[in-house]
Amino acid sequence: MAVISLKVNSRVRTVEVDPPTPLLYVLSDELHLSGPKFGCGLAQCGACSVLLQGKVIRSCVTPVSAVKDQEITTLEGLGTPEKPHAIQQAFIDEGAVQCGFCLSGVILTAKALLDEKPQASDEQIRDSFSNVLCRCFAHTRMMRAIKRYQAGLR
Repeated sequence: MAVISLKVNSRVRTVEVDPPTPLLYVLSDELHLSGPKFGCGLAQCGACSVLLQGKVIRSCVTPVSAVKDQEITTLEGLGTPEKPHAIQQAFIDEGAVQCGFCLSGVILTAKALLDEKPQASDEQIRDSFSNVLCRCFAHTRMMRAIKRYQAGLR
């Protein structure tokens, strides 16, 4: 066991865990965050996505020791229920949320892309979240939500 300091959603948190413990387990079990979900455990579905220094990573395969002292943002770190982030509000407005299991992957991936490339094409947007699995088939509504958010960036 080791004491590891993490900066999660702009707040410094200290946990005592085994250094190779996946970040996802620390976020859910130790910090009680529900945004990132356990999906496949193999970094293939995107349900466990978080932002690390603004870049999307899969927290299910990332050891907590590899991210100490770096800024980690989860889905709930973007906004609050009372004041959602603009991309979260776009998903609400477009009815792009079904079961919510893939939302960390879709929303954080889209946000990271548009933070880097605000003028990204539809093809670039689709390509960026093509490796995030959604079983609800809400892709059309998700794309509308992402485009709504993108339009608000201009």
